[in-house]
Amino acid sequence: MTSQHYRFGLDTFGDSSVDEQGNPNSDAQTIRDIVDQAILADQLGLDHFNVGEHHRDDFSVSAPDTVLAGIATVTKNIKLGSGVTVLSSEDPIRVYQRFATLDALSNGRAEITAGRGSFTESFPLFGYALSDYHVLFEEKLDLLVQLLKEKPVTWSGTTRPALSNQEVYPKTEHGLSIRVGVGGSPESVVRAANHGIPMALAIIGGDPARFEPFARLYRTRLQELGKDPLPVSIHSPGYLAPTDDEAAEEFWPYYQASFGRIGRERGWGEASHGQFISEVLHGSMYVGSPETVAKKIAYAIESVGAQRFDLKYSNGPMPQSRMLRNIELYANEVVPRVKALLAK
Repeated sequence: MTSQHYRFGLDTFGDSSVDEQGNPNSDAQTIRDIVDQAILADQLGLDHFNVGEHHRDDFSVSAPDTVLAGIATVTKNIKLGSGVTVLSSEDPIRVYQRFATLDALSNGRAEITAGRGSFTESFPLFGYALSDYHVLFEEKLDLLVQLLKEKPVTWSGTTRPALSNQEVYPKTEHGLSIRVGVGGSPESVVRAANHGIPMALAIIGGDPARFEPFARLYRTRLQELGKDPLPVSIHSPGYLAPTDDEAAEEFWPYYQASFGRIGRERGWGEASHGQFISEVLHGSMYVGSPETVAKKIAYAIESVGAQRFDLKYSNGPMPQSRMLRNIELYANEVVPRVKALLAK
């Protein structure tokens, strides 16, 4: 595969940010800053910009499609996607309608990434039972796939009223793009293949090569079903600075704040500096100089057999200046290096 077939993007969850003095920003300011980050990514020629959905105080974005609609009006080329839309607690019809509207505003640049999400706050918020975790996603993904055909829908299930020959509007000009976000369960991999949807692997720890069996399972299942090959994406966090030491030193407090809180909530314990350095050196934490990070990304893409890499450039309470530098170094120095390495 030649380098021009690879695509490179950015992911943000809208992590609650701080100003240049370290004071907390309002959610409103964080969201406005995301628009400026997307404008820069577009100007620098990156392929994708993805905004995640969360419903908790350490993230500012609960409605990614609304943020993306704002970005659509001030960008020209970059593909605009969710990362992810938490489909289990969403109405698939409204998901289709909002992204069809985004597609119109962006002249065909909208992309849905449907997933179950790594947090569960949306379930009680919207009145869903966690015990229905699996059936909610299965049925809602099935309905969303039907909606994307943009023809009258007849559908029935246990999670919402049935539809009979139902038209849903607005229609798009050229159809909507969709991926399924997968955290690493074989069932999720097979589901994506069964629906014939591109797969996005969230790899946030350990050697990315350990996800190669999931990519192989996906390709094998597509082949068994007689479907054409589909692209596999990788999503991983990272942080760039001119040197490896600067990047690790600057990023550690953000990692400690963000991943440390998640660890405490889930019973994993505090984030230790030793674990952090291990991930930076050997795992799926893309922290370092452009040369170091480029080598790690090229290794990940080749190990998994992926065609796309999305860097989560905002991690923890960062100021805008460092996120913009992250984007600039990734677009100007990392991506060209990765393409050159893959071309060899």
